[in-house]
Amino acid sequence: MKLTVSRIDPWSAMKMSFLVSVALGIAGVVMVAVLWMILSGMGVFSDINRVVGQVIQDSNTPFDIMDYVGFGRVLSLSIVIGVIDVILLTALSTLGAFLYNICSALVGGLQLTLTDD
Repeated sequence: MKLTVSRIDPWSAMKMSFLVSVALGIAGVVMVAVLWMILSGMGVFSDINRVVGQVIQDSNTPFDIMDYVGFGRVLSLSIVIGVIDVILLTALSTLGAFLYNICSALVGGLQLTLTDD
């Protein structure tokens, strides 16, 4: 059976891409939180503090890596990146549906061959 995808509804493409990008954003935030906890549990941040403290050797202003990569700061940055990801992916997918519809009007669409085994 031959079928032709001649048009993609931009509204349905937008809804679908929004849901997929929200899922990806949530997965990204959870991944960052788990990775931070694993690195913290392994003692990576305390090792970085120790090495930088040996290099700088300034007792007046001690260096603390947690001022820069604390859990709250890293998690809030990943949430901001996730929100930007949702907005961009939704907009790009909707734009892609519009562009596909324009190209499909010119060349006839995408032909698929489906078989029943």
